[in-house]
Amino acid sequence: MRAMTGKAEVSAISIAIPLALLAILSGVVAAGLVPFDNAGPAIPAPQSVFIEGRRFAYRDSAEYFRNGLAVDAPRKDVEVRTRLQIMKFQTTRGEYRRCVDEGACVPADEPESAVTPDMPVTGVSYDDAMRYAEWLSKRTGQTWALPTDFELAYAADDRFPDDALGVADDERNPAVRWLADYERESRRAGSVDPRPRPKGEFGVSKTGLFDFGGNVWEWTSTCNRRIDLDQGAGNEKPSRLDCGIFIASGRHRAPMSSFVRNPKGGGCSVGAPPDNLGFRLVRHPTLIESVSDFARKVAAELTARPTEAQMEAANNEG
Repeated sequence: MRAMTGKAEVSAISIAIPLALLAILSGVVAAGLVPFDNAGPAIPAPQSVFIEGRRFAYRDSAEYFRNGLAVDAPRKDVEVRTRLQIMKFQTTRGEYRRCVDEGACVPADEPESAVTPDMPVTGVSYDDAMRYAEWLSKRTGQTWALPTDFELAYAADDRFPDDALGVADDERNPAVRWLADYERESRRAGSVDPRPRPKGEFGVSKTGLFDFGGNVWEWTSTCNRRIDLDQGAGNEKPSRLDCGIFIASGRHRAPMSSFVRNPKGGGCSVGAPPDNLGFRLVRHPTLIESVSDFARKVAAELTARPTEAQMEAANNEG
């Protein structure tokens, strides 16, 4: 009996700590000692979905080479513990034009007939997307940014492509590698109808993300890299500030120069160019939100533990 009482006291203390931390943080925010960025947004935030943490298999976006030949990038299982908030739909023409009207964005390179506001905006560069993210962050009081390639792959889940050739690294027959590359490029051929479609036309992933993998590729903040495995660990990640070519992801990954708006006009490093270039954004939580979310998770986990222990004890007694 004493042992069970001791466990209960420890559990109670463990639960009290994160709850007390949450209460202190709430008091600090209420007192105005720490600014709360989400207070009083000037415009409503875009529709978004939350992607809960899970184990996820991710293939690196970099281009890998060995002995001068392209090889498949490694694919690793990653345990993601924090949830991700991302726009449910791609940024629309209407949303982007509001930024243009306020003088914070440059008009997109779209045809004059592109007047439907709920269509995804296209004809925008990486630089355009960055300007829009900065404007949206100021106008909502929240922090919005381009997703990394990993974040977009994690959010798109079953809709995200696997660009692997499927050829063994030690395969020396050039014909095998050539055929595999030919088949991959054939799958990457442009759409029969590359015109953007109204949002929702290309379906939804099992995580709730709409239209990924349609005919609009999405800019990411991931810099394109080339890794020569023969050089060992000498390949370093370039800084985003020093990067000129970023990954646009859709039906396949496409390295694109940051200033390119029309992918058909050049700027794609390798492979078939995208049909169109657009984007969606992720929202980064504030420090207060991150700590509060962590405290709630810890409290929920610790609250569940005594219940599980009591059930186990009851089963043992039975």
